[in-house]
Amino acid sequence: MGSERVLKMSPPAAVLIAMAILGGCNTTSSNGPVASAAANGDAAIATAIDAPPGSNEDFIVNVGRRVYFSESSAELNDTAKVTLDKQAAWLTSYSAYKIKIEGFADDPGSPDANKALGLRRAQAMQAYLAAKGISPARMHVKSFGNDQVRLVKKCADISCWSQNRRGVTVLDTEVGS
Repeated sequence: MGSERVLKMSPPAAVLIAMAILGGCNTTSSNGPVASAAANGDAAIATAIDAPPGSNEDFIVNVGRRVYFSESSAELNDTAKVTLDKQAAWLTSYSAYKIKIEGFADDPGSPDANKALGLRRAQAMQAYLAAKGISPARMHVKSFGNDQVRLVKKCADISCWSQNRRGVTVLDTEVGS
């Protein structure tokens, strides 16, 4: 038996490596194209199946529902704008949907300050989508601040905090109601 080296890595790092390896693989299946993982952090939950056009899965997989923010900021960066542009186009095509835009903050700061920051983030997303032609009547904003139950990842490290500085667009799946 020779000496074996075990490479330990965090789950997000393992996912990124797997995505890089699989990135060169065939992106079609017998049912047609296979969706790739979104650059905005949404897991590609329907890569092996076709997400029906206009479905919640289609929105999550092919558009992306999360945008991320810098520390203590509600300013949309270029990556966030690309995701929101795709959301606006999708919502224009599927105009029966209403959405809830949820704003979140990371751990540091008071609960009140984080709730206010989460609201500003959700409102920034709402304003951007409205500027792209989505009716404000179709949108509702809500802040969860740094609600411990809704954290993406909880730890005392900046890598965890950055994942929690986000806004999430959630479809009202009761279409037309």
